[in-house]
Amino acid sequence: MSRKKKHEHVNHERWLVSYADFITLLFAFFVVLFASSQADKKKQSQVAAAMQSAFTPLGSFESHSKTPAITENSPPQVVTKPAAMPLPFPPAGSTHLEETQARIDSLLRTQTAGGGIPPGSVSTRITPEGLVVSLNEIGFFASGSSEVRPAAIALLSALAASLPDAPLRIEGHTDNVPIHTMQYATNWELSTARASAIARLLLEHGSITPANLSAAGYAEFHPVASNTTEEGRSRNRRVDIILLRGRGPG
Repeated sequence: MSRKKKHEHVNHERWLVSYADFITLLFAFFVVLFASSQADKKKQSQVAAAMQSAFTPLGSFESHSKTPAITENSPPQVVTKPAAMPLPFPPAGSTHLEETQARIDSLLRTQTAGGGIPPGSVSTRITPEGLVVSLNEIGFFASGSSEVRPAAIALLSALAASLPDAPLRIEGHTDNVPIHTMQYATNWELSTARASAIARLLLEHGSITPANLSAAGYAEFHPVASNTTEEGRSRNRRVDIILLRGRGPG
């Protein structure tokens, strides 16, 4: 007789293992969320205060309390406008410029009274950039030359001694009449050479720090008068000494 095969018992509860694993993972997930929500609030406040203090001086963000509200029950913070950024060239030196201008004007009256240079060869004015001492060509250079006239050395020496040790820019300017000589191919070279000559004399006869001094030539492209008349062209042939505003003492 043949034996009947026994049928194996089918386990219908194996799904419980997978379900238990799923419940365990879900519990771990909520534990992580809970732990994240309980981060160190004191450290968060310190980080927020540090960022606020770093960006407020630049005016990049609005000014808030150094301990920003983290909970819903915290009182509302007062928002104020950020402080305006300071200008790079504050007008605080205006009084100093006016005093320097008065001193230089007195010096020029004394020097020109001696007949060393023609009257009207030097003038001063205050501009948004600073105090400008304008040296006209007729009193300081021969036509087409960058060599300073010997009669002007005494005035330039006294001027150098009266200038403060503050940033100066020396600018050479010409009229629009072209020049082409063995020494100067264009007005660019002539204006730059004249500015350099004045800068060298100021360094030799004054107490100006070389790092505070710069020289540049602008040829005929920064006129102060029309080049259609001889008088206007004469005014344009000049060297300007500019005591820059807001960078000196006082």
